[in-house]
Amino acid sequence: MPVASIAAINLECPDPISLARFWAHMLSGEITVETPGFCAVKVGTLHLGAVGVEDYQPPTWPSNDRSQQIHLDLTVDDLDTAEHEAVRLGATKEHHQPSPERSRVLRDPAGHPFCLRA
Repeated sequence: MPVASIAAINLECPDPISLARFWAHMLSGEITVETPGFCAVKVGTLHLGAVGVEDYQPPTWPSNDRSQQIHLDLTVDDLDTAEHEAVRLGATKEHHQPSPERSRVLRDPAGHPFCLRA
């Protein structure tokens, strides 16, 4: 029996509302909290939070100048289709792709790296 389970993962960002909308569309989630400083997207039993931070600076991966802090891996059926949809929703594709045949590295609108994995 586990001692605990994950209730939420929170991401810092400059604009919680737009980041929450991105993740809600990307994960077919529902925005359950929407304020200027904090938004939450419910995906199954997990909440993905977007926390507004003044003077936010995105991670600089693969450089360690500003570490990733968190990195989400998402399972997809088709890498090309998922990548296209993520970019359409506002993600950007990283130039550095360590294993493009198995995964794609992108950034959400606030600059957090995440991977799509087949």
